[in-house]
Amino acid sequence: MTDGLRRFWSALGPGLVTGAADDDPSGIATYSQAGAQFGFALTWTMFLTLPFMAAIQIISAWVGWQTRQGLARNLGRQLPAPVLLFLVSLLVVANTINIAADLAAMGEALKLVVGGPQIFYALVFGGICLVLEVAIPYHRYAGILKFTALVLLVYVAAAFSVKIPWGEVARSTLIPQVSFDRDLILTIVAVFGTTISPYLFFWQASQEAEESRLSHRARHAKALAEEEVAARKPRATRAEASAARSLHFRHVTNDTWVGMCFSNAVSFFIIVTTAATLHAAGVTKVETAAQAAEALRPIAGNLAFFLFSLGIIGTGFLAVPVLAGSAAYAAAETFGLRGSLELPASRALGFYAIVGAATLGGAALTATEIDPITMLFWSAVVNGVAAVPIMVAMMWIVSRGALAHTLALPRWLQILGWLAAALMMVAVALMLWSSVPGSA
Repeated sequence: MTDGLRRFWSALGPGLVTGAADDDPSGIATYSQAGAQFGFALTWTMFLTLPFMAAIQIISAWVGWQTRQGLARNLGRQLPAPVLLFLVSLLVVANTINIAADLAAMGEALKLVVGGPQIFYALVFGGICLVLEVAIPYHRYAGILKFTALVLLVYVAAAFSVKIPWGEVARSTLIPQVSFDRDLILTIVAVFGTTISPYLFFWQASQEAEESRLSHRARHAKALAEEEVAARKPRATRAEASAARSLHFRHVTNDTWVGMCFSNAVSFFIIVTTAATLHAAGVTKVETAAQAAEALRPIAGNLAFFLFSLGIIGTGFLAVPVLAGSAAYAAAETFGLRGSLELPASRALGFYAIVGAATLGGAALTATEIDPITMLFWSAVVNGVAAVPIMVAMMWIVSRGALAHTLALPRWLQILGWLAAALMMVAVALMLWSSVPGSA
């Protein structure tokens, strides 16, 4: 690894991990369905959502870095306690269901590759995720998550293992063809909801808070020391403090943009791969990520099947800890519990109990008779409903509330943040409209 590449890699952190976690097995199923059902028609959604998801994640990250506290604690200072409790409860429920769906997909993917009992595999995967999250402190676990994110490159490889009409892909991406077909609208809503999910806000804010508290880390220590020294100097040196603060903001922004671009690029290739294979072969219904992998084998060959299956398992190992961790951070902050992935379990029993409950609860759901498709549906519904008030509340406190002066966010970022909230509001409205009989 060259020095330049090594410096670039070391500069990446919570933004990359958060972006990669967005492409979990549930998300893979959604993007696969979009490609299988509508071909290349929805590739443009990955470019439309990019600036909005990046903006809301940058804001979440900056809240965590500047305050050294997670999103739930900052929201709790502005929202009535019952409102915060309701929002966090929605988050925990949605995350647990999402964990169940992801573990089920991981178990099914391994079963497709080697055979054996799917439920057993799912339970083992859940146990491994829990042990890793509890046993390894954050400063080491963060590095593991970064490397795990690279597994998503298998979906780029899968795209180039099949024949793709790139001219048609470019036309569909640059010149969107949108109709008011109910199925098309519902799929667009599902893509939006999968791409911009509440658990990502809480996770990245908490991880940036962890990074901020671990100021001895090499990539932040020098800039942090300069800012603290500048802050103690006379008024004439405030420009130095402002410069150091700007350096932090650029670092957070660049890390987040890289993570979100990586996430949406992978999603784009998943849509393209399934469109060029499944849709072209007349397979238009994909309900799980594992079904997409299985359907690829007779059409695209064993290589594409193996890469797709490997990606499902790898992204599950990344996403399940993020889902459980974001739920634990939010719940611990809401109830005033001591919580951090940097602390040993003996010093944060309540926090790790929530991590365990979310992970094991999700694993237990895989052993029930609840259909994984039903779990995916309700996870999307709860996530979509929770996203709107959480985003509106977050944008209020950073642009009008107590944090507005502390954060001093650029106007362009505030505008994109509010537009992201509006986009999700429209998505939820369309989802509710579609559920009304006779609305189509």
